[in-house]
Amino acid sequence: MRKKSLYPRLAGQNIIKNRRFFVPYGLTVLGTSAAFYIMSALVFDPGAKELRGYQYVQSMMVLGMFIAGLFTAAILFYTNSFLMKQRRRELGLYNILGMGKGNLARLLCYESLFIGGGGIVSGLLVGMLFHKLVTLFLYQMLRFDVPFGITISVPAIVLTAVIFVLLVLATLVVNLLRIRVSSPVQMLQSTSQGEREPRTKWLMTLVGILSLGAGYWIAITADDPISALAMYFLAVFLVILGTYCLFTAVSISVLKLLRANKKFYYQTSHFIGISGMLYRMKRNAVGLANICILSTMVMVMVSGTLSLYLGTGEIIDAQYPADVNLTAQYDPLTTEEGATPFQGQPMLDRSVRALQDAGFAVADTDSIRYATFAVQQAGTGDFLLDFETDLGPDAVRRTIYFISADTYTALTGEAAPTLAEGEVVVCGGESLPDTITFRDGDVEATYQLAGRAAEIPMFFWTPDEYEPLCLVVGSEAAVDEAYAMQHAAYANPYDMYWRGLIQIEDGTSEADVEALDGVFWGESGLFAGPMEDVGYYYSLSVDLKAAAEADGYAMAGGFLFLGIVLGVIFLMATVLIIYYKQVSEGYEDRRRFEIMQQVGLTRAEVRASIRSQVLMVFFLPIAVAAIHILFDFNMVVQLLELFSLRNVLLTALCTLDTVLVFFIVYGAVYLLTARTYYKIVS
Repeated sequence: MRKKSLYPRLAGQNIIKNRRFFVPYGLTVLGTSAAFYIMSALVFDPGAKELRGYQYVQSMMVLGMFIAGLFTAAILFYTNSFLMKQRRRELGLYNILGMGKGNLARLLCYESLFIGGGGIVSGLLVGMLFHKLVTLFLYQMLRFDVPFGITISVPAIVLTAVIFVLLVLATLVVNLLRIRVSSPVQMLQSTSQGEREPRTKWLMTLVGILSLGAGYWIAITADDPISALAMYFLAVFLVILGTYCLFTAVSISVLKLLRANKKFYYQTSHFIGISGMLYRMKRNAVGLANICILSTMVMVMVSGTLSLYLGTGEIIDAQYPADVNLTAQYDPLTTEEGATPFQGQPMLDRSVRALQDAGFAVADTDSIRYATFAVQQAGTGDFLLDFETDLGPDAVRRTIYFISADTYTALTGEAAPTLAEGEVVVCGGESLPDTITFRDGDVEATYQLAGRAAEIPMFFWTPDEYEPLCLVVGSEAAVDEAYAMQHAAYANPYDMYWRGLIQIEDGTSEADVEALDGVFWGESGLFAGPMEDVGYYYSLSVDLKAAAEADGYAMAGGFLFLGIVLGVIFLMATVLIIYYKQVSEGYEDRRRFEIMQQVGLTRAEVRASIRSQVLMVFFLPIAVAAIHILFDFNMVVQLLELFSLRNVLLTALCTLDTVLVFFIVYGAVYLLTARTYYKIVS
C-alpha cells in the first residue's frame, strides 16, 4: 500500500517544489480549455440557432475552435519542452539513486494526471462559470435579446475533455520517449552545457532583409482589395520568415557590430548585456521571434475586427438609405416581346399601399435611378469601354456610376448642381482633369468637369472589387445617354438600376423583419400576383435595413468576439514564453553574476546591467511588432474594404488604441516577469 502511494506523493511533492514551472503550465491548460469550452458551448447552443444571423457566429466559433486547438497544442508542447529541460537533471538524479526508467515513467504519469487533469477539470468549471457572462457580452455586441438561465453544454464538455486529454497524453508520450532514449549522465549534464559564440550568418542575414523588404513592399503597394487579398498570405509568410531570420542572424550581426564599437561596448552595463545576449541569441532568437509574431497577430486581429464592428453602423446606413429599399435591374433599351418598359413609380406606389395595408405607417418615399458599368482607366481622364484590351500594368479597372442632379439631392439632401449638357460633377476627392473621355472604337463621349460634390456613401461603401467613381449629370436623359453609350460598346451590356426608398414612421427593428418579408414575398404578398403596370425588369430585390443590421452586427460582432478570444489565447502564449524565458535565463545568469560580484562588480552595477539586458531583450520584439503593424496598416485598410469599410480614420484610431493597450499590458508583463528574474539572479 505504501509503495502504491509513493508515486502520487512524490509527484505531488515535485509539483509543489517546482511550482514556479508547473503552475504556469497548469494555468495554460486551465485558460485554453476554458476558452475552448466557451466557444464549443456557443456552437452547440440550441436556443441561439433560432436567432437571426447566429449562423455567422457559429461558423466563426467553429473556425476559432480549430485555430485554438492547433495553437493550444503548440503552446502545451512548447511549455512541456521547457519543463522537461528544467527537470532533466532532477530526473537523472532519481535515475542514479535507483529509479529505473519504468519508475520514472510512473512518476511522470502521476504528474501529468495531477497537473493536466487538474487543469482540464478547473478549465471546464471556469468555462461553465464564465460561459453565461461571455454569452451576455456576445449577445450585447450582436444586439440579440439576452437569454435568461444558466445552461451547461454536455457536448461541449465532452469535446473539450477529449481534445485536452489527448493533448496532455501526447505531451506525456513525448516525455516518456525522451526519458527512454536519455542516459542518466546526459540528463545530469543537460543544464550545464554552455553556448558557443554564434557565427555571423551573412546568407541568412541577406535572406531576412530581403524577405522583410519584400513583405513590406507588398503591404504598402497593395492598392485595391482584390490584390491585397491575393497577396496577403504571401506577405505574411515573407514577414514571418524575415522575422525569424532577423532575430536569428541579423540580431547577431548587430550585436557583433555593437561589440566592435569600443566606446559603446566597454561600459559595464553594455558589456555584460551585449556579451550575455550574444552567447545566448542562437537559442533565444526563436523565442524572441515567436513573441514578436504573436504580438503582431494579437494587435492586427483585435484592431481589424474592432474597426469592422465599430464601422458596421456606418456601412449599414450607407448601403441602406431607407428602412425598405427596393432595387430593380432592367434594360431601358430592350424589353421582351409584348412587354412594356419598366416603370418605377407604379412599383413604389404598390409597395407603399401594401405596407400601409399591413399596418406600417409610411413617413416618406423617394426613388433614384443610376447607370453603372466597369471601365479601364488608361490615363487620368481616359476611360476605355473595353475589358479585352490589355492596357498594361498602369491601367486601373473602375466602376462608374452616372446619376442625375435630382438623384444626388435625394441621396444627400444637398441642393442639386446646375449642369449644362456635356458637363459632370465628380463626387468625392477624385482628381480628374477638366476633360474626361469614355471611348471604345466608334463609341466616344466627352464630358467637361464642372466641379466637385460630396461623396455619396451608397456608391462608395459597397463590396466592389473595383474603385468607384461617381459622376453627376444634369438630367435623367443624360443618364440614359451614358447607359446607351456603354450598351453600344459592350457585347454584354450592364443593366440600369432603379431604387425605391421607403421610410417607416417609427423606423423598423429585427422584430418587424418577418412581417415586412410577408408584405412582399408572402403567399398573398405584393409579388405573388401580376404587376402589368410595372413593366419588364430582369430582377427585383427588397432589402430591409433592420435585417441588414441584424446580419451585419452578427457577422461583425462574431469577428470581434473571435478576435478577442484568439487574441487572449495568443496573449496567454506570449506571456508564457516571456515568463519561461525570464525564469530559464535567471537560473543561467545567477552563477555568472555571482562570479562578477566576486571579482569586484558592485551590486548596483549588477542591477544596472541586469536592467539593461532585460530591457533590450524584452522590448526588442514589441518594437519590431510595432514596425510590422505600421507597414501592415495599408493592407488591413484594403482588406476591410472587402467588407465595405472605407473609414480609414476609424481603422487608424482602432489600430492606435489597440497598440497602446497592448503596450500597457506588455509593460505590466515585463514588470511581473522581470521581478521574477531579479529574485532568481539576486
